[in-house]
Amino acid sequence: MIKKTKIVATISDKTCSPEFIETLYKEGMDVVRMNTAHQSPADAIKVINDVRQVSEKIALLIDTKGPEVRTVKTDKVVELKTGQQILIKGDPAKETNDEYIYVSYKNFVQDVPDQSTILFDDGYIELKVIKKQDDSLLCEATNDGFIKGRKSINVPNVTFNLPSVSDRDKEFIQLAIEQDIDFIAHSFVRSKEDVIEIQKLLDAKNSEIKIIAKIENQQGVDNIDEILDHVYGVMVARGDLAVEIPYEKIPGLQRYLISKCIEKRKPVIIATQMLHSMIENPRATRAEVNDVASAVYRNADAIMLSGETANGDYPVESVCTMAKIAREVEKSKESFNDIPAVVINNKVSAYLCKAAVKGALRLDAKAIVADSMSGRTLRSLAAFRGAKPIFAQCYSKRTMREMALSYGVNADYMVPQETSHKFLSEALTNLLNKYTFNKDDLIVVAAGNFGRSNGVSYTEIGTIENLMGNL
Repeated sequence: MIKKTKIVATISDKTCSPEFIETLYKEGMDVVRMNTAHQSPADAIKVINDVRQVSEKIALLIDTKGPEVRTVKTDKVVELKTGQQILIKGDPAKETNDEYIYVSYKNFVQDVPDQSTILFDDGYIELKVIKKQDDSLLCEATNDGFIKGRKSINVPNVTFNLPSVSDRDKEFIQLAIEQDIDFIAHSFVRSKEDVIEIQKLLDAKNSEIKIIAKIENQQGVDNIDEILDHVYGVMVARGDLAVEIPYEKIPGLQRYLISKCIEKRKPVIIATQMLHSMIENPRATRAEVNDVASAVYRNADAIMLSGETANGDYPVESVCTMAKIAREVEKSKESFNDIPAVVINNKVSAYLCKAAVKGALRLDAKAIVADSMSGRTLRSLAAFRGAKPIFAQCYSKRTMREMALSYGVNADYMVPQETSHKFLSEALTNLLNKYTFNKDDLIVVAAGNFGRSNGVSYTEIGTIENLMGNL
């Protein structure tokens, strides 16, 4: 059974090799993510080169830091006990010790009010501000835990006066442009202005890189409609989101954001701690299995692994587990997402996309075959979350890789064809040679006769043998 929900795996240069990437790819990984909060440009280039030795179909995604605050980089681990007091200062040049925790934002002390709650490492340890001093915050730990270097810091209901794109972000954006990366996932997107700033940097270099907005705070949720108008897709980054917003609201927000993305035909990734226990254990917890299943049931395009594959003990098992859950859920979930047809190219194309997915389901066709230059038609077909896989022939290798984030789309590259007949002959031959199709399998074709910018202009249904015989 072909997996429809895509898997994003975070990869570290410390564990990466072509052999490792190939194993993950065979188990079901579709996209490689690089987290710039924990990598240098040289580290990222190593991962990029290793991935490209394996397959040109694996998409590459780079995370920017965005306007975030973290503990400073250090090997020092500070153990805190409940009730223990410690000072916090904003100074990225200093190193944390047993007396002071140093953070990356210089104005941290000025921006954090007295009596605030400060959460470290996705909320694993909580400190209360008990006294605000001139250059430091005197805090008290409310639970046992460890403060490590380069860990996230959240202060609920406090907005820091940070630029959306840091100098470090600009360095990695330039690297992404030079390396022809597929996606940039920008952290802590608060409004459309945050992504417009990155788009300007890409446009200045004529880059085709697509922007994924990471939604990690209430501002991002509140402004989701305007954000979606300016990005390729969204990542629901639940780690920071669940400490910025009461955790009991996260399931509802996840469902809301998925629906918003599907309405706009934008890919949506669910991320953070999906199989977190598998960093150290070979088997997922029952709660984690249900969490992954819930994202699949709710029609997410993609689900993501972070520490599980970046530095965990069981990266291959994590990808395998996620893929098995996705396939099992896809067998039993609703076989058609009956949403309104949305005009992306034109009204005819919008109607035919919905008709193709519904026809494939009702006639029990083996698959849908479609062609695309930009991917708009394919994203429209994917939005209906049909039970039948979409086999796409893409006239651009970049579009082929971009489909690694779209539900149910299996993309191959095809040299642009002169006529729709030549496209169909090539596509059907490809199905027979590359995949487990037979000549008597029923296929739904959704393609265009009037140029690649006009979308679907006709649908055709028949067995592969009959369709090829009519060409």
